[in-house]
Amino acid sequence: MSEVSALAQRIDALLPQTQCTKCGYAGCRPYADAIANGQASYNQCPPGGAEGVERLARLLGRPVIALNPENGVERPRPRALIDESLCIGCTLCIQACPVDAIVGAAKLMHTVIEDRCTGCDLCVPPCPVDCIDMVPVTGERTGWDAWSQAQADEARTHFEAHQARLEKEKAQREARLAARAARVAPGPQSAPTAENVQPQVAAPHTEASSVSNDETTDAAPAADAAATAAARKQAIIQAALERARQKKAALAAEGLGPKNTENVSAAVQAQIDEAEARRKRLGLDARSATPGTDNAKDND
Repeated sequence: MSEVSALAQRIDALLPQTQCTKCGYAGCRPYADAIANGQASYNQCPPGGAEGVERLARLLGRPVIALNPENGVERPRPRALIDESLCIGCTLCIQACPVDAIVGAAKLMHTVIEDRCTGCDLCVPPCPVDCIDMVPVTGERTGWDAWSQAQADEARTHFEAHQARLEKEKAQREARLAARAARVAPGPQSAPTAENVQPQVAAPHTEASSVSNDETTDAAPAADAAATAAARKQAIIQAALERARQKKAALAAEGLGPKNTENVSAAVQAQIDEAEARRKRLGLDARSATPGTDNAKDND
């Protein structure tokens, strides 16, 4: 391990592991790497607060300086709270959470695992109906007074598990795409040689051969075939929509569906449609977006 890498590891051990990105980096470890490489200052972590800056200054042998206000302010630790009366089950908050603290599924209610939430705020911006509040839960305690080393270590474990799951799903998607491409790719064609070229022998003219030739000559135009395929696809889509409507009605009857589905604006619906289209492009199954479970599988 290089000296810089070893220093980055020690810096990372002093960070609160909220993975909030307020420091300007994608997570606590990238921020630690940037400090070790001299690319970032050690006063850019609001969750760590003044004590966090002091810890890093002591490790680096640098003077204690004030927290950079451009990165945020030290505050009591918040926790995400989802208003179920407004939630529409879009799963955007689930995708944004860096520690898999939100569970739910597409078109179903979402909820926050309180012990996992690090108060990072990342679930708030993507919510299209503004149904997530960050509620302070530590009273007047801020920074490291509102967070323990044990909580930081647990948050790091959850973040690493989250990253590993994303990498595994990516590898599975790529393997499926490769297998699909191999199935549809044409096989190698051997070049004709004198040995494998057979002489063409004229078949005797029979009524059967005449019919076969006529069928080949009078084959339906490609446009008709395309129209038939399009009609079949539309029928499949309509059947799927009907099944979805029936499932939604059944869930609503059991009190399991999101409650705010009738008052969604066109702009919000466009965001949801874009998110679902993105999931389809990534091969994700919109039927379930619960992270860390076998239900969050990709489509084949």
